[in-house]
Amino acid sequence: MKKIILIFILSAFFASCKSSKRVVTKKTKTSKSSSTSASTPKKVANIIDYAKTFEGTRYKYGGTTKKGMDCSGLVVTAFKKEDILLPRTTADLSKRGDWIDVKKVKEGDLLFFATSKNNRRVNHVGIVTSSRPGHVEFIHASTSRGVMISNLAERYWYLAYVQARRVM
Repeated sequence: MKKIILIFILSAFFASCKSSKRVVTKKTKTSKSSSTSASTPKKVANIIDYAKTFEGTRYKYGGTTKKGMDCSGLVVTAFKKEDILLPRTTADLSKRGDWIDVKKVKEGDLLFFATSKNNRRVNHVGIVTSSRPGHVEFIHASTSRGVMISNLAERYWYLAYVQARRVM
């Protein structure tokens, strides 16, 4: 029985939402990239404002433009506007920056989700646009409704939440 459970857990780590095959859910800190600089409120506001210009853009796997956008494409494009280069896939993004407790997220932090049924592997990412105790909003590219702002308190997102990371 223990072997079956172990095999199940290991197999859950080796699948992903069209990105990569591994997720890191350790609560350890990783080093920041040399391309990221100290976070300034103006940079964070610019990143969020630019991401919001894509609201309503339809979902397109691999997309990074107004013609179509996917979740990691939105993150990479918004941060690139402020000369912060990030990895292109959700799985690689989930390893970047410092792990933070969801109660301590701030605007500009990244939220990661596992949206596949019966699978806790990270396959979706969003940027925190608003944060106060008990209320976290984030912008992301939904496969069903395109780029939109959602609330982490919504049942779907609350149950799918995996981790938060600070990349700036």
